[in-house]
Amino acid sequence: MYSKKLSRRHLLRGAGVALSLPLLDAMAPVVTAAPSQFKPWSKSLVAPVPRAIFCYVPNGVNILEWVPEEQGTNVALSPTLKTLESVREHFTVISGLGHPHSQGGHSGADTWLTGADLKSVPGKDYTNSMSADQFIAEHHGKQTRIGSLQLSDQSGTGSAGHSHTLSFDRTGTPLPAENSPRRLFQRLFVPDTAEDRQATLKRYAEKKSILDSVLSEAKKLENRIGKEDQRKLDEYLASVRQTEERLERLEDWIDKPKPQVDNKHLQLDSKSGDAHDRPMWIDVMMELSYLAFATDLTRVISFEWSREAGGYGGGGENHHELSHHGGDAGMLKKLAQIDQFHLQRLLRYIEFMRDTREGEGSLLDNTMIVFGSGMNSGAGGEHSPKNLPLLLAGGKSLGFKHNRHIKFSEDKHPPLANMLLHLIQRAAVPCEQFGDSSGAMSELG
Repeated sequence: MYSKKLSRRHLLRGAGVALSLPLLDAMAPVVTAAPSQFKPWSKSLVAPVPRAIFCYVPNGVNILEWVPEEQGTNVALSPTLKTLESVREHFTVISGLGHPHSQGGHSGADTWLTGADLKSVPGKDYTNSMSADQFIAEHHGKQTRIGSLQLSDQSGTGSAGHSHTLSFDRTGTPLPAENSPRRLFQRLFVPDTAEDRQATLKRYAEKKSILDSVLSEAKKLENRIGKEDQRKLDEYLASVRQTEERLERLEDWIDKPKPQVDNKHLQLDSKSGDAHDRPMWIDVMMELSYLAFATDLTRVISFEWSREAGGYGGGGENHHELSHHGGDAGMLKKLAQIDQFHLQRLLRYIEFMRDTREGEGSLLDNTMIVFGSGMNSGAGGEHSPKNLPLLLAGGKSLGFKHNRHIKFSEDKHPPLANMLLHLIQRAAVPCEQFGDSSGAMSELG
């Protein structure tokens, strides 16, 4: 839909002379994006399996409008969380958790799913650890075409402390993210041609040859290095072997047809870096995430909706700038509006999952949806790793009970790793310790 704020015919008149105006921004069409026409399927194409998607928003939230005043079951939702009122029986609010070893600031995405102290190794500026999603992916990824999906508003891995991804492997190496809906759709659902297949097999063979060479050279070092170096080498070789396993799995799947999915109502040309496209881009990436789960192409997704120190609101507002609000009431109000915009996108996804049958329940019942941020912008705009904004939705068939606010002491600062450990275990992954966890978060049910 289009409208014009100012006519090009508008004239400036003075001293008996009429001058036409140049083309101004105010004359340009104001485009109001048409909402997506995508509809959820009536049922998934597969049997029930545990799944997890981790959705990240940068810069924190207006925490004053986020946390409910009371704790317990069926409490009054906060002004911001009222956006999710219609699905309150499907989610739980968790407050008071954080990352005791995180330095805070704009490294929140780097540590959200790891809880690592990025400066823990003397002499190194950055050292991360394995993320919770990859613990689940290691177990479930062997049964799917794609071990895990990494999505973000910017492709690749970004830079240390400003990652474009939430996912890190066993060595703490970031896994690159995809930001193009069209490329993602092609990867998931477009059949490979014979030429594509041959090129892919050739690429796999070249990678395997490189890995063989690396392993051969590494073995020559084993008797020439000390214990600490041997430990580091073992970690590196474990990562190499993981890569080998991924290549072997990809080869096994190359002759198996991809699911047939119509892209008619998917806005695949939405741009992640375009403020105007922002609502459509989030929606279509969530739609593709939904389809990936409904076809069992993957069971683990991490999605960084915007990188830290970036992002837009639904109307193109500068999210990062507003997060440095300094307690300004006007900026806090706008920040809360961005929070509500994000929750509207989440609401739509929860409804899709809820309305899709799977087994005796729904797609939502078998899927853990974690939504939140790795920082708390606080009452004064500080970027703290304490009292992180967190929601957990879905997973009824995995044992979760919802319509609650679970509140922990912000001062005691329990580790978010406790919650992540509990999610890993609920995904049927054998695991007794994750990061700095002190025990699984049994309060979730």
